[in-house]
Amino acid sequence: MTTADHLPDLFALSDIHGPVLRPGDEGYADEVTGFNLAARHTPDLVVGATGADDVVTAMRWASATGTPVAVQSTGHGANFPIDGGLLINTARMTDVRVDAGERTATIAAGAKWRHVLAAGAPYGLGALTGSSTDAGAVGYTLGGGLPVLGRAYGYAADLVRSFQVVTADGTLRETDAEQEPELFWALRGGKGNVGVVTSMVSELLPLSRILGGGIYCPGEHTETLLRAWADWTRTVPNEMCSAFTVLRLPPLPEIPEPLRGGFWARVAIAWTGDPGEGERLIAPIRAAAPVTVDTVAEMDYTSVDEIYSDPHDPLPARESCSLLRDLTPDAISTFVEQAGPAAGAGYPLLLVELRHMGGELARPAAVEDAVCARDAGYVLEAVAVVPDPQIAAAAETATTALHAAMAPYGTGLTMVNLHGAPGDTPDRARAWTPEVYNRLRHTKSTYDPANLLRFGHTVPPAAA
Repeated sequence: MTTADHLPDLFALSDIHGPVLRPGDEGYADEVTGFNLAARHTPDLVVGATGADDVVTAMRWASATGTPVAVQSTGHGANFPIDGGLLINTARMTDVRVDAGERTATIAAGAKWRHVLAAGAPYGLGALTGSSTDAGAVGYTLGGGLPVLGRAYGYAADLVRSFQVVTADGTLRETDAEQEPELFWALRGGKGNVGVVTSMVSELLPLSRILGGGIYCPGEHTETLLRAWADWTRTVPNEMCSAFTVLRLPPLPEIPEPLRGGFWARVAIAWTGDPGEGERLIAPIRAAAPVTVDTVAEMDYTSVDEIYSDPHDPLPARESCSLLRDLTPDAISTFVEQAGPAAGAGYPLLLVELRHMGGELARPAAVEDAVCARDAGYVLEAVAVVPDPQIAAAAETATTALHAAMAPYGTGLTMVNLHGAPGDTPDRARAWTPEVYNRLRHTKSTYDPANLLRFGHTVPPAAA
């Protein structure tokens, strides 16, 4: 059944404070378009929620009419098209309230990490944001959340104390370690499978200043720098967080010289300890290959975006990832063969990155959650900008070849936030171990037995 089949029932949505729009209505296109322009959404109906009451009303209507539901705040993770059904846009729900005494923030569903950092900064407190503070805090955390400072502090999901969530039947629930613990477990790392989160309470950390930035070398030194970085990562303390990245940057004016239009090997650095000690620790990286640009410096934590310098403007992108156990000499050679200088100037992947894992990311959460990447040594991520079908096809070929070549060194799993467009059921299952995947299905059958929340990287309910 499509929305068009039950339009007379739309009167039930008249209590919603935000816009309720159909295709062709003014504002519809703006409401459904997210950061990733590769995912073109065409829902039958979109609700611009202004608060938890709007989400409750929308979910009750969806439950009564059997309408499938998708949720979007910033659209950074929109790697799949929403075709038909109901889209709940939470972008208007941006409130952040900090309790400095408790060191917590209550974060509404549409708040970006930059909103959270701005709210915590006056108290010297920060949150475990990813490489871009433009991303939505809640969606990022539901997928586990791999922070820039992950080795030092763990996953963002590990710091969540509670959620307010609307389940598929339209019930507004409070959940934490004591209250509906299975729901709480599934929301931390299980993505959007069991409900629509309207807010979460997360711990904040005493973060005001860090040492961070990027060390850029010409791309022809990819192998030399990568081997040095891989050896170095085996010696550094947990407070040292880093990534190795191969970048083929387009000649766009928003990219500063001399990086614009260049082929680069970069080591991104984030260090939470004494700045002098951090500088001493990164000296071997600076000495490993000729350095063209070095932006590593002390910075306010609110400037954390400067470390990875992710794009600020919406673009069509294809992303993917796989988890690696280790970077053996053979793994490094394979990586360089795939993404290094021999791949050529026409290689369609903008970014191929290896993020150092371990440290606190390997530690089990104090309250069990559904994050399944704790045994990985590194994350391999690839991103392509795909403005047209020809480039998209080339990027797909390169992405498939890269992950297939690196598979012998992998765990067989991915990270749900970086997985990219989810495919069939076996593909979706790779974001979790078999045990966690089956547990998610059983939890799904409790809170969403009709599988209304089935867009994106979701799992089916367990068979009755």
